[in-house]
Amino acid sequence: AAKGIHATFFIVGYEPGTVREELVQRIYDEGHSIGLHGQSHTYSKIYTSLEALEDNFLSLQECIYNSIGIRPTIIRFPGGSSNTVSKHYCQGIMSEATTYFPSQGLNFYDWNVDSQDAGGANTAAEVFENVTTGLKPGRRNIILMHDSASKIHTLEALEAIIDYGFENGYTFKVITPETEIMVHKVAN
Repeated sequence: AAKGIHATFFIVGYEPGTVREELVQRIYDEGHSIGLHGQSHTYSKIYTSLEALEDNFLSLQECIYNSIGIRPTIIRFPGGSSNTVSKHYCQGIMSEATTYFPSQGLNFYDWNVDSQDAGGANTAAEVFENVTTGLKPGRRNIILMHDSASKIHTLEALEAIIDYGFENGYTFKVITPETEIMVHKVAN
């Protein structure tokens, strides 16, 4: 945990017995929070029905439980709850999902600060600028960042973002099942 800060990692794709299992165990052992993003991120597969979306989360939850003994109950919808791509596969699925999953004990979390590291931000300076200009005092800020091997700019910006947060009176917390749901405007 850099500078004593813990994060919430929403896991996508998981195979026990791989390096990913070791990483998830390390994330957990170091005190970070683990959430479910799904076994797949392929919209045409996961957004065909509520059952397909549920299976996408629950199959990942079961894999994580079987390998490291915890059953994560926080989720992030691929594309966020406001995605409109899902309507190409199942009209109204996000409206249904945003009600259904919390009723099943799976709270979902969108973001209100986007680092743009998944598209648009091509340098550490751009990631830093996107995050620091997106933060707003007096509200709960949930920052979207990605941690794949290709996201070196995010890693390079992280220490400066943490320093900025401390210098400007922000605190850092992980998402837990008790954290209030953060929802975008649902558009499908």
